[in-house]
Amino acid sequence: MTTIKQGLLTADDLLRLYSQGVKGELIRGVLQEKVSTGGKHGDTAFALGAEIRAYARPRRLGRVGGTDTGILLEQNPDTVREPDIYYISAEKLPLDIQVPGYYEVVPDLVAEVFSPTDKPPEFNAKIQMWLNFGVRQVLAIYPQTRAITTHHPNRPPVTLTYNDTLDCNDVIPGFQCPVREIFDL
Repeated sequence: MTTIKQGLLTADDLLRLYSQGVKGELIRGVLQEKVSTGGKHGDTAFALGAEIRAYARPRRLGRVGGTDTGILLEQNPDTVREPDIYYISAEKLPLDIQVPGYYEVVPDLVAEVFSPTDKPPEFNAKIQMWLNFGVRQVLAIYPQTRAITTHHPNRPPVTLTYNDTLDCNDVIPGFQCPVREIFDL
């Protein structure tokens, strides 16, 4: 059993806890433990991440990763979030720089997959949180309905369905992907 000290935790505390098997995020110093989200969630996140990486990597546009990668968003108190998928441009974080701990740069794009354990108000708050921290495009992915809602700062959200094409050109130059590619396994 892991002992968690009382009071606010730091990003360093979270790294230590992770090495002890505790998985979670910090929200202004408070640990939010994460639970397994199931196969459909993982399959969907991986499919989108694979599409973005297959496009961005050979063009050396940026880094693509996913859950278990902490993004340190603020300090004192610390907030460390783990997006399901993130993209950070090479302009923001050059590809030759190795980061041993948390990334301390806000991603350009984040995707969050709605899972069976999510509640709509909390999920929507997470989407808004990413936008508030400066993410340029946030994708809310809904596997059950095979829909993706794209969010940009200061623009209304747009919902895409199975036969539409996801366009991330504002953030990842030239990247487009049929929505069906994310949901068809």
